[in-house]
Amino acid sequence: MNKKVYIAMSADVIHKGHINVIEEGAKYGDVIIGLLTDEAIATYKRVPLLDYESRKQIFENIKNVTEVVKQETLEYTDNLKKIKPDYVVHGDDWQKGIQSLVRQNVIETLKEWDGELIEVPYTKDVNCTDLEQQYRMLTNTPDNRRSKLKKLLKLKPVISVMEASNGLTGLIVENAKVENEETKTTKEFDAMWVSSLCDSTFKGKPDIELVDLTSRINTINEIMEVTTKPIILDGDTGGKIEHFIYNVKTLERLGVSAIIIEDKTGLKKNSLFGTEVQQTLDDPDNFAAKIRAGKQALATRDFMIFARLESLIAGQGIDDALMRAKKYIEAGADGIMIHSKEKDGSEIKEFLRRFRENYKDIPVILVPTSYNQFTEEELHEWGADIIIHANHLLRSAYPAMMKTAKTILANNRSKEADEYCMSIKEILTLIPGGK
Repeated sequence: MNKKVYIAMSADVIHKGHINVIEEGAKYGDVIIGLLTDEAIATYKRVPLLDYESRKQIFENIKNVTEVVKQETLEYTDNLKKIKPDYVVHGDDWQKGIQSLVRQNVIETLKEWDGELIEVPYTKDVNCTDLEQQYRMLTNTPDNRRSKLKKLLKLKPVISVMEASNGLTGLIVENAKVENEETKTTKEFDAMWVSSLCDSTFKGKPDIELVDLTSRINTINEIMEVTTKPIILDGDTGGKIEHFIYNVKTLERLGVSAIIIEDKTGLKKNSLFGTEVQQTLDDPDNFAAKIRAGKQALATRDFMIFARLESLIAGQGIDDALMRAKKYIEAGADGIMIHSKEKDGSEIKEFLRRFRENYKDIPVILVPTSYNQFTEEELHEWGADIIIHANHLLRSAYPAMMKTAKTILANNRSKEADEYCMSIKEILTLIPGGK
C-alpha cells in the first residue's frame, strides 16, 4: 500500500512552484490535495478567482494528483486526523508570517502517528500574489466586478468597506492590509464606498447633490481603471423615478455592484446634522415604487439596490424604520442600511434586534461614523453584514495636507515638511507602471 502525502492548496493561478511541490510530494507516495474552500480562502485572502468546483476540476487533472479533498479552514488539523497522511508537503515560505502558526499545528498533529513534514524550497522567481493581481486586472470586466459583492456576502460573515473618491484613494483601499500576529491572519478591505460627500468635497463643492451623475461616473471610472474590488455607490435620494431607472442601468453596465438610496426628499441635508436641520422623509410608498422601478430596469441579478432608512435621523423612531424596511424589502430592495447619529449605538442595536426577528437573511449595512467605538465583529453580532467606513480617508487627508502647507509657509521653504511627505521615488513607483 502506497504511503499518503497531503498537500494543502488554494491557488487558482497555477504556476511552476505549485507543480514543483506536487512533483516532490509524488516521490513519497500518493498525493492528496487538500483544496481550500472559497469560504476558507476568503477568510485570509480575497475571493478566489475561480470557485471551488472549478479549482477542484483543475487539480484532479494535474499529473501525480490521486485525490482532491475539501479543506474547510486554513488549519489542517481536522483533515490530517481523518486522513493520517505519512507526509505533509509544503513550500518553506510558511516558516514566517501569518501561516507559521498553521505550520506549527501541522507539526504537532503529525507527531500523533509519526508523520513527517517535508518542506520544499520556495520557487524564488515566482510571486503568486503578483500573478494573481495581474490576472485580476486582466479579468476586471464589468460582469466579473459587478458580481463580487454578492459573492462576498455568501463567503464572509461581515464585509469591510472603505471610502474611495479618486484613483489614489482607490489604490489605498485596494492595497492596504495588516497582519495580525496574534491570530496569524491578514485583514484588508473587501469593497469600496464612493461617497457623495467625499466626491463633492474633493471637488471643493457642498454636499447638496450638486455633483451630477456624469461627474460621479468619471470618478467611478478613475477608480475602476486601477482597482479590482467591488464598488458601492452612494446614490443620495436616487432622484426622480424616471431618472433612477436610467441611472441604475448605467451603473450596472459599468460594473458597479450596488447603489444605496435614502428615503428623503428636497434639497439634500447631511444625515449627521440630524434634527438640527429639516430632514424630510419621502412617502414610503413613493420610495418603494422607486426601488421597484429600479429593480425592474436591471438586466442582471448581480446589481443590488439598498434602501437607506432615515427614520432615526429624522427623529421618527424605530417603529417607523421597521415599517419602511418592510415596504422596501417587499418592493424588491436587496438589503437595507439603517443610519443613526447617536453615539451610544443603542437605537441601532435595538432596531437590528427587532429587524432580525422577521428578516434573517436580508443584508444590513451600517455606517458607524458616530458610534465607531464598536468593532466590525461586535456590529456583526448585532446583526450587520456590511460595515462602511464612509469618509475617513478624506478626513485624514485634509489635516495632513494643511499641516504640510502651513509648515512650508512658516519656514519659507519645504525642507521642514519632508518628514510629513512621501519621497519622490515612492511617488513615482506608487502607481503600477510608474517605473
